Amino acid sequence: MAVITDSIACLTKDLVEQYHIGVIPVNFYADGRIFKDGVDITPSEAYELFLRDPAAFKTSSASPGDCLEAYNQARQHADSILCITLSAKLSVICDVCQSTAEQVKADIPGVTIKVLDSQTAAAAEGFVALAAARAVAEGKDLEDVFRAAEEMRDKVDLVAYIDTIRYAYRSGRIPKVAAVAGSMLRIKPLFTFSSGKPSFIGAVRNRERGLERLLERMKGKVGTSPVHVAVMHVYAREQAEILKKRVSVEFNCTELWVTEFSPLMGYTCGTGTLGLAFYPDE
Repeated sequence: MAVITDSIACLTKDLVEQYHIGVIPVNFYADGRIFKDGVDITPSEAYELFLRDPAAFKTSSASPGDCLEAYNQARQHADSILCITLSAKLSVICDVCQSTAEQVKADIPGVTIKVLDSQTAAAAEGFVALAAARAVAEGKDLEDVFRAAEEMRDKVDLVAYIDTIRYAYRSGRIPKVAAVAGSMLRIKPLFTFSSGKPSFIGAVRNRERGLERLLERMKGKVGTSPVHVAVMHVYAREQAEILKKRVSVEFNCTELWVTEFSPLMGYTCGTGTLGLAFYPDE
């Protein structure tokens, strides 16, 4: 039994290695060439390219070839595979993984592959993949692993603060003129995920108030329960570590780690973005 996810899940290298999770890299174009997220370049290096020339930074999807390679690697030690993807409402990655899975199953009888739309992104998607991988580590079969991932999908949450709205028009959800106007007014949006896509939940004038709002929202969701948390950032490691320290003091953390947003999300959010993915222990 093997678990695969895409690089948007922004799992740390240590977690990927500990739980033997396969990662399908998503592609992006910058500096005159195509890069594979997390393979050819680190997120920080990608953001440096982005800051140098934002207009030349273009995103793509995972290629069928990369999906096929991930499935073939997993087949070396498993006859059943669960692939967990970025929300299908944000990308065609889920469709690419599903069509490639059908091809593999047709060519190699006996291989079982299921694809699950995480309906979220970033470390929230990562927690869905981790729930599946941890079920595998407990010796669960494919159906139980799939169920563990579904249950996590239903309870994991994500909130984020965008330090600049300047690039948010790239998502296609707000006009460029609104993004420019918002940037001039120094509006800092807050968003979460709802029904598989980003949902704006308010705006603040500065980072301090933005982080207070993130923590307030998490506290409203988890109360005093033990909580699993991932602190996410876009080229803002120092601020992420400060936020991590606050989370560790203000919450009863069962699990707490820091990761970078994939450049495929960061190019829309812009540098300075900070977020929390979390879920309570039951």
